[in-house]
Amino acid sequence: MSSATPLPDPAISRPAPLVDPFGRAVKYLRVSVTDRCDLRCVYCMAEDMSFLPKAEVLTLEELDRLCSAFVKLGTRKLRLTGGEPLVRRDVMRLIHALGRHVKAGDLDELTLTTNGTMLFKHAAGLYEAGVRRINVSLDTLDPHKFQAITRWGKLDKIMGGIQAAKDAGLRIKINCVALKGVNDDEIHRMVAWCGEQGFDLTFIEVMPMGEIGETARLDQYWPLTALKAELQTRWTLDETDYNTGGPARYVRVAETGQRVGFITPLTHNFCESCNRVRLTCTGTLYMCLGQEDAADLRTPMRLSDEDGPLIDAVREAITRKPKGHDFIIDRGHHGPAVPRHMSVTGG
Repeated sequence: MSSATPLPDPAISRPAPLVDPFGRAVKYLRVSVTDRCDLRCVYCMAEDMSFLPKAEVLTLEELDRLCSAFVKLGTRKLRLTGGEPLVRRDVMRLIHALGRHVKAGDLDELTLTTNGTMLFKHAAGLYEAGVRRINVSLDTLDPHKFQAITRWGKLDKIMGGIQAAKDAGLRIKINCVALKGVNDDEIHRMVAWCGEQGFDLTFIEVMPMGEIGETARLDQYWPLTALKAELQTRWTLDETDYNTGGPARYVRVAETGQRVGFITPLTHNFCESCNRVRLTCTGTLYMCLGQEDAADLRTPMRLSDEDGPLIDAVREAITRKPKGHDFIIDRGHHGPAVPRHMSVTGG
C-alpha cells in the first residue's frame, strides 16, 4: 500500500498528542472498515438493511492513510470493526499494512472485533500481520438460539473459527450482549465455557442505536447490575484493576481464573475515562458513540497529498468531543437514542 503516508523517523519530534476539552488523551481509534455484515443480529440490524454504495466507501489505501495520521498524533491502540471487518474485500492487505506500526513500536496494539464467521480463513494471517488479541461476538452457545439471534448464522462455523484463532496463537475475548428472555439463562454456562477455553468474557448492555422495531430493544434490555448479581449466586467475583484501554470494568472469577468484564453504557456509563473516537468507512469521525456530532475527514484527505489539512481537521474535531453520551432505554423514550445502526460505527 505504497500510497500511505510514511511515518516520520522516531528521532523527529512528533506533533502534540490529541487531548479533548475535558483533559482526556485520545489514544484509541476504532475504525469501521465496512458497514456490511454477513449476519443480521436482532439487536444490531434490521433484517432488511440498506448498505452504503461502494463508491462512498474509502479505499484500503485511504483507510491506511487515515489510521497512520492518527498514529502520528499519538494513537496507541487501533481496533478494526464493521459491520464485520473480515468480509471487506482484500481487508487482510490493510491489516498487514497497519501491522508495520506495531513492528515499529509506534502502536501498542492492532486488534479487531469479529463475529467469527471468517476466522477459519484469516486467523493465521491476522497473527502474521501483528494482531495478538481479538474480540469475538458470541451471545449464546445454543445453535438454535444462535440462528435466531443472528437470523441465519451457524454456530458450528463460529466455533471452528474460534478454534482456528486459538491454533494460530491469538488470545480471544468473548463479547456477549445481555438479552433479557433470550440468553439470560445461559450466563453461568458462558462463564464456565470461557473458563474451560481460557477466554476472558465481557457482557454488554443493549445500546439504543438504530431502528430495529418500536419495542424490540426495550424488551431485550437486561441491566448488567442484575446480571452481575445473578453471577454472584454461583461464582466468586474478585475486583481487579485490569484494563484493556476500553470501557469494560473487570472482575476475576476465582473458580476459573479468567476475567469477566461489564460494559454498561446505561446503568453506569464509562464516559469519564473515554479515550476513544470512531472512524467510519466513509471517513466520518464520530467523537462519541452516543452522539451524532461528526467530522468529515475524507474531504481534507482527498484535497491534499500532504497530511497537514487532515491533521488540522482531526484536531478541530477533538475540540468537539463531548463529556458523555445520553443513552436511555425506557417506555417514555420512543425510538433509538441515535438513529445510525451499530454497524455504522462498530460499537
